[in-house]
Amino acid sequence: MNQKANTKTAKNNKGTVTNSKKIPYQRITATCACGAEYETGSTAESIRVDICANCHPFFTGEKRILDSEGRVEKFLKKYQNHSK
Repeated sequence: MNQKANTKTAKNNKGTVTNSKKIPYQRITATCACGAEYETGSTAESIRVDICANCHPFFTGEKRILDSEGRVEKFLKKYQNHSK
């Protein structure tokens, strides 16, 4: 079967295929983890995102350094006494 789930198609009087089930497109509020809210349109009832333009480092210009030590230095520091 090569059919999509939950879609029914029917031919109208002109011979073209139309969807008989309409998906509701509505105005919703998308909420970010930082608390920012955006009004948008979607077929979903609500949207929650982890990161948005208000908190993304690319848009804010903020530089975040997660690890100040490099991987090699961290490895050598951890295992320098075990090589003997």
